[in-house]
Amino acid sequence: MTAVHVPGAPTISAGDLISTSPATGAEAGRFPVATEADVREAVQRARTAGEWWAGLGFTGRRERLLRWRGVLARRIEELAELVHTEGGKPVGDAVVEILTALEHIDWAARNARRVLGPRRVRTRLILAEFTGHLEYQPYGVVGVIGPWNYPVFTPIGSAAYALAAGNAVVFKPSEYTPAVGQWLVDRFAEVVPEQPVFQAVHGLGDVGAALCRSGVAKLAFTGSTATARKVMAACAETLTPVLLEAGGKDAMIVDADADLDAAAEACVWGALTNAGQTCIGIERVYAVDQVFDAFVDRVVTKAGRLTVGPDGADIGPITMPSQVDVIRRHIEDAVARGGRAVLGGPDAVQPPYVHPTVLVDVPEDSAAVREETFGPTVTVNRVRDVDEAVERANALPYGLGGSVFGRKRAVAVARRLRSGMAAVNSTLTFAGMSTLPFGGVGESGFGRIHGEDGLREFGRAKSVTRRRARSLLPSMTFERTPTDVARLVKVAKLMYGRGR
Repeated sequence: MTAVHVPGAPTISAGDLISTSPATGAEAGRFPVATEADVREAVQRARTAGEWWAGLGFTGRRERLLRWRGVLARRIEELAELVHTEGGKPVGDAVVEILTALEHIDWAARNARRVLGPRRVRTRLILAEFTGHLEYQPYGVVGVIGPWNYPVFTPIGSAAYALAAGNAVVFKPSEYTPAVGQWLVDRFAEVVPEQPVFQAVHGLGDVGAALCRSGVAKLAFTGSTATARKVMAACAETLTPVLLEAGGKDAMIVDADADLDAAAEACVWGALTNAGQTCIGIERVYAVDQVFDAFVDRVVTKAGRLTVGPDGADIGPITMPSQVDVIRRHIEDAVARGGRAVLGGPDAVQPPYVHPTVLVDVPEDSAAVREETFGPTVTVNRVRDVDEAVERANALPYGLGGSVFGRKRAVAVARRLRSGMAAVNSTLTFAGMSTLPFGGVGESGFGRIHGEDGLREFGRAKSVTRRRARSLLPSMTFERTPTDVARLVKVAKLMYGRGR
């Protein structure tokens, strides 16, 4: 019996990884599958390339990165169409994703010297005869394992910052979107033809595992929490530091004084954009009792207007075919346990598409509330006040992002969310703000991309002290005398002996 190929599912044939559209099954590209030896050779080439790249200095790297940004911007329609073909994402959403990635390339290139470059650090009286200097030196080679749901924005959030910091990058795109990953690498090679500073290796999970064990100096991963654990375990074998962005189950809180129209619009976008396949997507909403019914009505009205289909629709197909079963299970479990589908429901699952589904009164211990759904669904539950909302939002082990709508208490409530990021009176906006760090806590991972923290993730802090005068209080020497020690004791009491 001949195996039936499922559109969108990666296939390996004759040593090639074949990528197809989840909507039509049309081939998007095919790429040689890397062996373990291939991955190690790519990393070895990257070491040499990284030395050359670091030698360009901040100015040279900035000029090349800005040229890469320019190429991507000029060919944005081409890239958006490829993202649409390979992953099913609507072209408009792909354009927004690419635009956000361009902003991050631009910011990283322009700010790397300021954040990472050598600087003098003030010293204290106890070591006044020394000067302190700090700089962030590149690791050398950084491995990046990217996801399929945002195949441009997410890997660039690591790769562009690693490149700006002076590292070479070996990139393993998701097996569901290898064509997009290779396209990004090829465009970089157009502006940096001298050395393989940015390379791609293709294949399934075993290629990602090989990259973890290949000798890279640091690895940045984005994907599920389960896979993040495997990545961390593999990297632990060689004490390779990791940056992990794992799963999420982000919550929105709607307070009694919220602008309900704005909250509903943001909820629909945050929950349903990219067919809900967003790690920082809104999957849970807690609305206080006074506004619950009015809020739900608005969400249902707005979500009910969205179109679903392959071309020109608001919501495209589910990129990973196996995820359809997860979405179906969550919806059916929620309804079976007493939840109500006020929009969509079990019949909304029509592979490869899932129509918008809004579930209310869903038990807090159900799969739809506790597990990452990654589909165009959202649960909306009633709470008595924001304190209960915060308690429920923080009850899960995930902690990526979140959102709060309200006026008087919104910022204070956002600070109480156990998450790496939060948006007030908006959703997802922290992802596009290049000046802010992006990352989670708990089972959503650790480490940060974007902003100054994101640049520092890809540089080793190097501290240097230099003597500039004779020591008045010699301490770190066998030449010190009992008199010197007595002076040190006196200084310690004068400087630190007080209670404040």
